[in-house]
Amino acid sequence: MAFRRLLRGTVPWSQLEGVSRAVLSRYGERGGRVHFLEADNWLSTPMVVEDRWFVKVITPQNSLVHALLTTGRNIGAFSSGTAGFFEHFGTPYEMAEHELAATDRMRELGVNAPEPIEAFEYEGLGVIVLEYLREFRTLDELPTEAVRCHADTVFDYLHRMHEAGLAHGDFRSENVLVANGDLYFIDATSVREAAIADARAYDVACALGALEPLVGAHAAVAAAREHYTTEELLAAEEFLDFVNIRPDHDFEAAILRGAIERAAD
Repeated sequence: MAFRRLLRGTVPWSQLEGVSRAVLSRYGERGGRVHFLEADNWLSTPMVVEDRWFVKVITPQNSLVHALLTTGRNIGAFSSGTAGFFEHFGTPYEMAEHELAATDRMRELGVNAPEPIEAFEYEGLGVIVLEYLREFRTLDELPTEAVRCHADTVFDYLHRMHEAGLAHGDFRSENVLVANGDLYFIDATSVREAAIADARAYDVACALGALEPLVGAHAAVAAAREHYTTEELLAAEEFLDFVNIRPDHDFEAAILRGAIERAAD
C-alpha cells in the first residue's frame, strides 16, 4: 500500500482547496461541503463537492503513472501477438479532456454514464467535473442474481461502443456502477484507432473476466453471445491470459476459455 501511495502521489491540501473553490465559483456557489472518496485510484484524486459534483484531480504524477501503465499494457498486448493499442495523453489537462469527451460520446450512444460537465486546468492540474451518482454500488458488490440481470446490459453497452468505433480500454468491475437499478460505465481510457479491432476483443475479454467470478463462465459467455459473434468471442479468448495478469482481474481463464470454445462448437 505504501508503494501505491508513492506512485499515486499526493496533492497538497492548498491545491485541493483551490480546486474546490474554483468548482464552486464556476457554478455560482459561495461555499460548500467537500469530501474525499475512499478509492485506490492511481490516476486521480477523487472528491465530491456539495454532494452535486464528482471531481477528479489529475496531477503530473498521475500522468506519469498513466504513461507507465500504458507502456506495460502495450507490452502485454505484444505478448498476446498483437500491436499495442493503449494511448497516453501528455498532460493532466489532456487526460481530463479525453475522459470528458469519452463520457459524452458514451452517452450519445445510449450508454449510461455520469453527465459530463467540464474539464479545466488549475495550477498545472487537470480537473474533470462530472455528475455525482449517489448511493451507487460497483458491479462486484451486487448479489449474484443482480449481476446476472445486468450482464446483458454490460455487453449491450460495449457492443454499442464497438459498433461506433470506440473501445472502453479499462473495463473492470470497479468501472461499472449501479445506481437506482441502472448500470453506468465510467473511466473509459484511450486506444489507438488503428488497432480498434484488437481493443474491442480486449474489452470483451475484460468483461468476461470481470463477470466469470460473479456469475460463472457459462452465464458470462451466454450474455456475450447475445451481442457478439463466435469469431469475436474467439478473438477475445486470445486476450484472456493477458487480462488475467492484471492486478484488478482474477478469474478462471481455463474455465472461461472452455466455455467460449463450447459455445463456438
